[in-house]
Amino acid sequence: MTETSDTPPATGPASGEPSGRLRLLMRYVPLVAPVLLWAVPCWLLLHTGQHWPLPVTAAGTALAVLGLVGMPLAMVRGHGRRQRDRAAIVGDTLLGGVWILFTWSVLLTALLRPVLAVAGAGDAQDRARAAAWAVLGVTAVLLVRGYAEARRVPRVRRLDVPLPRLGAGLDGTRVVLITDTHYGPLDRADWSRRVCETVNSLEADLVCHTGDIADGTADRRRAQAAPLGTVRATRARVYVTGNHEYYSEAQGWVDLMDELGWEPLRNRHLLLERGGDTLVVAGVDDVTAESSGLAGHRAHLDGALRDADPDLPVLLLAHQPKFVDRAAAHGVDLQLSGHTHGGQIWPFHHLVRLDQPTVAGLSRHGARTLLYTSRGTGFWGPPFRVFAPSEITLLVLRSPGADRLPPS
Repeated sequence: MTETSDTPPATGPASGEPSGRLRLLMRYVPLVAPVLLWAVPCWLLLHTGQHWPLPVTAAGTALAVLGLVGMPLAMVRGHGRRQRDRAAIVGDTLLGGVWILFTWSVLLTALLRPVLAVAGAGDAQDRARAAAWAVLGVTAVLLVRGYAEARRVPRVRRLDVPLPRLGAGLDGTRVVLITDTHYGPLDRADWSRRVCETVNSLEADLVCHTGDIADGTADRRRAQAAPLGTVRATRARVYVTGNHEYYSEAQGWVDLMDELGWEPLRNRHLLLERGGDTLVVAGVDDVTAESSGLAGHRAHLDGALRDADPDLPVLLLAHQPKFVDRAAAHGVDLQLSGHTHGGQIWPFHHLVRLDQPTVAGLSRHGARTLLYTSRGTGFWGPPFRVFAPSEITLLVLRSPGADRLPPS
């Protein structure tokens, strides 16, 4: 592995601004969403023909009001200037729980009541109560399974990625991708250690982290991030910054990753050489870096590829999938990204698609460029994953010119 290209001066247009539709959504969501999230399930489960006993209706309504008031307060206390981890855990858990309750109260109420009516199952009150119990049951199951999914060590997802320009000497290069570890209020030091052990078992040539290492400063999350220093690769361990680094003293994370022995690909590249062939491994800061105001932090693809031979294949690390438009314009062969979490809690992936071209998996963009979007290794905020499992990804790069033995 040889190194080229220092970080260039920050130049070029800003690119971290959300799209027009997303800006409009972001303006009103903080005001309207909490009310809808708590009021809609309360109304559908308690006040639409169930005729529960008064103590049940009163207690359920009181809980909804308490959640409506308490969740935003806990979120502000946990994620605001005070950064109280216990408050963050409470607020995040309430947010995830009420999102699941909201989703399934709307879906199951709309589906079950007409089905039960057509089937002639009881009177209107019986049908309303049956639907409410179904919502509560499904929500409880998804909360338990979603929590277990979020806290477990991710399964390894393996796939071969054909790159037409990859030399035969690089055929079979093993690239392991982790991303969005989001070390945060819930202590996951043991989880982090087991993730790194799994990565090491894959015997990677190159290990990549595409950002959102943590929520919180490097000093506060050092113990959780420390196992990253044990990760092994035969060629290099490389990373780029994500948007969450810029919420919590990004330079502190750059310094800690340097201490842990990871190579920063901050608008620069390395050369991976094997069997007489070469792969350019480049990376850029997150697209939100410029708005952070930190000197030298900015997504700068021209700088990342400066002095690279244009005939060589390029593997690019960029935190957000939407950077792929610029990657395709530069003829990048493969971009690795995270950021989306695969939606994390279904059906949130529909909102992710408002801002990103893909949510998960391998996709083609333009004539040459492939994009792999990971569902993420950890989770952000709510400690749940529903129909969006986490992953550690093993990508085996394939050359069309390599002679490979057929499987035995």
